[in-house]
Amino acid sequence: MKIKRKVVIGFVGSQLDGARRSDRWEKWRPSLSLMQHEDLLVDRFELLYNAKFQDLAHHVARDMRTISPETTVVTHDIPMRDAWDFEDVYGALFDFSKRYPFDTEHEDYWIHITTGTHVVQICLFLLTEARYLPGRLLQTSPPRRSGVGDPGSYQLIDLDLSRYDQIAQRFSSEQAEGVAFLKSGIPTRNASFNAMIEEIEKVAVKSRAPMLLMGPTGAGKSFLARRVFELKRNRHQLDGKFVELNCATVQGDGAASTLFGHIKGAFTGAASNRPGLLRSAHKGLLFLDEIGELGLNEQAMLLKALEEKRFLPVGSDEEVASDFQLIAGTNRDLGAEVLAGRFREDLYARINLWTYSLPRLAERPEDIEPNVDFQLSLAAMESGEKVSFNKEARTRYMRFAMSGDAAWSGNFRDLAASVTRLATLSDAGRISDVQVDDEIARLKRLWRHSAQPAVVEGLDLFDSMQLEAVIAVCHQSKSLSDAGRKLFAVSRDAKVKPNDADRLKKYLAKFDLQWDAL
Repeated sequence: MKIKRKVVIGFVGSQLDGARRSDRWEKWRPSLSLMQHEDLLVDRFELLYNAKFQDLAHHVARDMRTISPETTVVTHDIPMRDAWDFEDVYGALFDFSKRYPFDTEHEDYWIHITTGTHVVQICLFLLTEARYLPGRLLQTSPPRRSGVGDPGSYQLIDLDLSRYDQIAQRFSSEQAEGVAFLKSGIPTRNASFNAMIEEIEKVAVKSRAPMLLMGPTGAGKSFLARRVFELKRNRHQLDGKFVELNCATVQGDGAASTLFGHIKGAFTGAASNRPGLLRSAHKGLLFLDEIGELGLNEQAMLLKALEEKRFLPVGSDEEVASDFQLIAGTNRDLGAEVLAGRFREDLYARINLWTYSLPRLAERPEDIEPNVDFQLSLAAMESGEKVSFNKEARTRYMRFAMSGDAAWSGNFRDLAASVTRLATLSDAGRISDVQVDDEIARLKRLWRHSAQPAVVEGLDLFDSMQLEAVIAVCHQSKSLSDAGRKLFAVSRDAKVKPNDADRLKKYLAKFDLQWDAL
């Protein structure tokens, strides 16, 4: 294997390297000490300096050449006004890293972090960690006992954490803890759901980009958004608050005022200034559920706020600033909404970077049991009394809950309500099979009522049964388009441009039904 040339990159030490008298050879000087190790040949030393230390840098370079004639010493003036100003130092060193002709195929780079201010050392570390300086960190130390010509010691620090099993295991363990946190410790079993949560954990701790959570009402969008916020806050990535709004609850001028605030006198009734939710979410996380309900004007204002971190409150001529992270939620197919002209394409593109579809509870039957146990633990914390099923009751309830007879049309809200009822009606903390039978009957009545359209009366049995089957497919589908593909799987092949979502939408409209209301 060909031996690579060794190249050291480091700052001249204004104090430790700076001896000029004839006895300077008896002192330990960090940069020069590397030339004194018998087992080490430095092929080139890139000596960095600030302009005011130019004479010192050239003096040290001459001493280096005296000690090690085989070493090429190259001096570089790094323009920085203040070696203790982080932004100034990082910018100057970043510019150096972009200019420098690294040749990693033929050269090994050692980044010397013993000299320079603490800010310089930190910036060298960060640039090396980010691979802008593609090398290893080098730390030199003075001899334990002073002695003429003793070069002390040096140590290389490799930032490739994959080489350090224990450290890697700690990072892996921390990620697993983050995933468990997002799931509230619920040992979910659905493989695709677990994979999705693992990715969300990685995105949450590495990115501040918007996140889009899709899924039906009750699938857990709001709960997951809050857990993402708490995870980021625990990692010290957010300083602000969790701010939540269901966009379906605000319309028109009220929506703009709620989100962006207003100034006094902006409209009738605006008796005082209002900051708005975007400003309240500064340095925090804003969760906008049912974002598809926002009007087009509010969508345009939101896009500007996301891209520029600035916006105009209603009635104001002066922009205000807010730096927040956005998580959006929707039970609509926003792609279809864009085609229909009800959602801005540019905003959709902005929030569609990290998109996750939360499945219905009925699509995760294997996760029903651990969620039941979680709800029981919540009930126990509220009542101060442990609640559990007897064996027969648990078997009976789980058999029904995981069967096709359980619609779970309200998803986790239905499940939480069901367990709460059972826990409340239990005798001495024990849920009996009689109570389970009563609860199953109650759920069937609730779902039968919610599934019955208002126009069923007067329909022929044929139409009624057909409509009931269509609604059942809709309940089991992720979106209008998904349901349309299932319902028109055969006939769609005969069409040049099949539009399954539009066909299903028109069918439901005949019965005064809408996808969002199912």
